[in-house]
Amino acid sequence: MSPRVAITTLGCKVNTYDSAAIAERLRAAGCVIVGADEPADVVVVNSCTVTDAADAESRRLARRVRRAQPDARVILTGCYAQTHPEEAGRLAAVDHVIGIGRLDALVAAVTDGAPRVAVGNSRRERTITTTGARRYDGQTRAFLKVQEGCDLFCTFCIVPMARGASRSLPPRTVLAEVEALAAAGYEEVVLTGVHLGGYGHDLDPPVDLAWLIEALAERRLVPRLRLSSIDPHEVSEPLLRVMARDPALCPHLHVPLQSGDDAVLARMRRRYDAALARERLAMIRDYLPDAAVGTDVIAGFPGEDEAAFERTLALLEASPVSYAHVFPYSVRSGTTAAKLDGRNVPATIAARARRLRAASSAARAAFARRFDGATAEVLVETTRNPATGRLRGYTRNYLRAELDGPDAWRARRLAVRLAVGQDGAVGAVPLA
Repeated sequence: MSPRVAITTLGCKVNTYDSAAIAERLRAAGCVIVGADEPADVVVVNSCTVTDAADAESRRLARRVRRAQPDARVILTGCYAQTHPEEAGRLAAVDHVIGIGRLDALVAAVTDGAPRVAVGNSRRERTITTTGARRYDGQTRAFLKVQEGCDLFCTFCIVPMARGASRSLPPRTVLAEVEALAAAGYEEVVLTGVHLGGYGHDLDPPVDLAWLIEALAERRLVPRLRLSSIDPHEVSEPLLRVMARDPALCPHLHVPLQSGDDAVLARMRRRYDAALARERLAMIRDYLPDAAVGTDVIAGFPGEDEAAFERTLALLEASPVSYAHVFPYSVRSGTTAAKLDGRNVPATIAARARRLRAASSAARAAFARRFDGATAEVLVETTRNPATGRLRGYTRNYLRAELDGPDAWRARRLAVRLAVGQDGAVGAVPLA
C-alpha cells in the first residue's frame, strides 16, 4: 500500500519551492501526497532557521505533528534540520532528520530505510539538487528556484550556513522548468532564490539575472514572470530595461533595504550605502513608473540609535517604496550580529517597528490610490476571501484586488477596471 505523506512548511518562498519539489519526488516514488491536516503515514516538516524564534517554532511544529498523528513517522528537513542536526536529532517527536537537498535520503526515510540523521556539509555543494516542482495546490502562481545558497554573509543572517555557497540552475534547465510549469497550466511563474541577484555568477560562461529574464521573455513561455527579492546594488539598468521592454515581466521588485543608516548598514555588512539605495530606487521609478517596489526593514538592529532609526524612517517615507515587510530585530545565535554591542531593549524595538509599519501602510494605500479607475489585469486565485466570499487576485504590479464573479473565473487572467478606496482597498470590475 502506498504511504500517505503530508508536508508542512515554515519560512520563505524557497522553502515553498523545496516542499513542492519534495512532493514531486515522493509521488514519483509511489507515495500519495495528502493535505497537511489529513491523516498520514508520514509527515515531513520543512523547517526554518532564520531566527532563534524560527528554530523554536520548528521544534514546536514537530511536537504538534507528533501529538496530532502519534502513529505517523515524522521527518524533519529544511534549514533548522541542516544547521542543528544534533539538536534536532534529540527531539523525541522526530524519527528522521534529513538535510537540505538530500531527496534520495528523504525518500528512503519515508520507507524507514535511512539513518536517523542524514545531513551533509551544505558549503561543499556545487549544484542544485532540489528541482522539478510541478504542483502548487491551491495556488495560481508557481515558484521556480533558479538559485541556491549565498556568499554575502550579512551579519544578521545564518542562511549561508544552512543553504551553502551560491549556485545557479543552468539556463537551459531554467527554460525547461518554466516551459513545464506553463504546460501544467500556471499563468505566472515567480523566479526565486536565496540570493537571486547572484544568479549566474558561478556558471561557465557566467551570466546574470538580466540575461536570464531576457532569454525567458524572448521565448514567450508564460504570460507573467515575476521576480522575488534582489538587493539594491543588484538593481541594474540592463535589468530594468528588460523589465520595461517586455510585457511578460511584471512591474514589481522587492528590494530589501534593511536600514537607511550607513553605520547600521556597515554593521550589517550590506554591500551598499543609503545613497546608493536611494539612487537605485529612483532608477526603478524612472524605468518602471507604475511598478510596485517592496522592501524589508529591520527595526532595532544592534547599534541603531534614535538618529539612525529616524534616518531609516525618513528614507522609507521619501522613497518610491510601496510597501515594507518590517522585522523587529531578533537574535540569531551563530551570527556575528548576535555578538554585537549596542542592543536595543524590546520595548524600543517594538515601538520602532510600529512606526515603520505605519509608514508602510500609508505608502501601500497611497500607491494603490494612484490606480483608482485604471484598467489592469488580475490573475484570479483559486480560493475566495473567507471573510467576504469575493474572488481575489493580484494585478501585474502587485495590487491585491477583490471582485464579484463566478467560480469559472478562478485561475484566469481577467481585464478589469480598478476601484480604490481612500484606505487603499482595491476592488475590481471585469471589463465587458
